[in-house]
Amino acid sequence: MVQSSSEPAQRLARLLSYLQADPNNAALLIDAAEAALSANEPALAAELIERRREVTPLDAREHAIAGLAAMGMKDFSTAADIFGQLVAEHPGDPVLRFNHAWSLAMTKQFEAAFELLDAATTGALPQAAMLEIQLLHETRQFDEARARADLHLLAHPDHPGLLAAISVLAIDLEDMDLAAACAERAGEHSDAHTTLGTVALADDRADDARAFFDRALARNPEAPRALIGKGLVALLAGDNANAAESIEKGAGIFDDHIGSWIAAGWARLIAGEYAHARRHFERALSIDATFAESQGSLAVISAIEDDLDTARRLAETALRLDRQCFSGALAQALVLQANGQAQAAHAIIERALHTPLDPSGKTIAHSLAKHGLFA
Repeated sequence: MVQSSSEPAQRLARLLSYLQADPNNAALLIDAAEAALSANEPALAAELIERRREVTPLDAREHAIAGLAAMGMKDFSTAADIFGQLVAEHPGDPVLRFNHAWSLAMTKQFEAAFELLDAATTGALPQAAMLEIQLLHETRQFDEARARADLHLLAHPDHPGLLAAISVLAIDLEDMDLAAACAERAGEHSDAHTTLGTVALADDRADDARAFFDRALARNPEAPRALIGKGLVALLAGDNANAAESIEKGAGIFDDHIGSWIAAGWARLIAGEYAHARRHFERALSIDATFAESQGSLAVISAIEDDLDTARRLAETALRLDRQCFSGALAQALVLQANGQAQAAHAIIERALHTPLDPSGKTIAHSLAKHGLFA
């Protein structure tokens, strides 16, 4: 029998009314705390657990409820402490190990979180398998993540969260077939919609991509990949203001995704906002000075600003790092055609971005979009 969305709240209200008559009833307090968690009221759950603690010491199950309440309030440090103590007492419990690992991961203690996800835990819980894939992906252990993904798909072939996590991993591996296959089986998971949008954008199906990104953002307005993807669709359409706003928001959430900062910078550059563009390119450079497009994009800005010596130096560095670096080549062209007129340089950039490179109609703007998706 399916539980209606109002039933947890109704049960909580009923238990709270009983507590008014018997406020120190230990069993009622713990039942009410569990009901508060089910009703998505973690702060109330934490308050009820504290009242329960004042009656008699908490047992392991009740400590776990306190940990879940802390997680619900996004107090992951407290949750990690609680579940850490519980795991020390019950080291073989997969649920406790997962909750401890999740809390550690949310405080960016990735190595410690990963150590908790042993084979027994990931085999028992698909959400633990999902977290392991996400941790390996986050720490850029791509080969290991890909190998573990195959194992976890055998054990948990239908778990939406795991399928969505593997689809995101596959995007960064540029395995679009695996990405699409997993995302299509992941139901309404926001990451799955984002993956399908990314696949559509890579296939130049801009309208489909926009629809998928919108569906992802409807479920999770702060999904960084969906924000970046929606911005890249706008960039390809020439809607530079909306492109920059969306990509910047996603880049800020990601913080260290180079390609999104490059794409955001170019959206600002095309809009003529050179100082803003420079800040984004410098952020990309600070993440990885060996990424050629960061050097080349700064070279373009320097050329526009008629700082030709700097432009020449940065362009040479970019092309030394990557002979195919678009921005480095463009900066060199701007230097060669320099006449000190920023407007003329901007016109050259506009033409370069939207001139087809081959019979398929692909442009350099498509190349920028790819950097935003995969770099």
